[in-house]
Amino acid sequence: MREPAKTVLFEETQRWSLILRAFLVIPSVAAAVICAVLVLRGPIDMAGRAAITVCGVIMPLALAILLWVLRMETQVRSDGVYVRYFPFHWRFQRLPALDLDQCFARTYRPILEYGGWGIRWGFGGRAYNVSGNQGVQLVFRNGRRLLLGSARPRELEAAIRSVSGCRGQSTS
Repeated sequence: MREPAKTVLFEETQRWSLILRAFLVIPSVAAAVICAVLVLRGPIDMAGRAAITVCGVIMPLALAILLWVLRMETQVRSDGVYVRYFPFHWRFQRLPALDLDQCFARTYRPILEYGGWGIRWGFGGRAYNVSGNQGVQLVFRNGRRLLLGSARPRELEAAIRSVSGCRGQSTS
């Protein structure tokens, strides 16, 4: 028997900007086409063909597909926060509302604090982010920290507070 669906109070899907994706995807596809032409037309031995096919065709196309489908999905439901960084997470990861101690919207420095964007680890804990420098910092009762990047950090914070009762940033 399936458990009843939880009410979704907040939902956000973020992708890399279209310009950035195009900037990375177009050269990957161009490299794959050039290498495919070399394999089909050039006098290359079998080992060379295999290497060019893998390194010059399959890998750039795989990278292009990955960049095109990559997305971060965040939901706040009545029982907690759900995050999925597709295609690395096929299912949502549930962060139970009762496990949260603090949550607050904040500006962060993605490169200095976490080494960039994506699923990142830094001195301040873990981060899931796609772009920008805004997000919601979650601090769990066990001391673990997770930053969720968001284009709508105030709305996300309000939704998390409504289900968890977590407090804001401590001043100490």
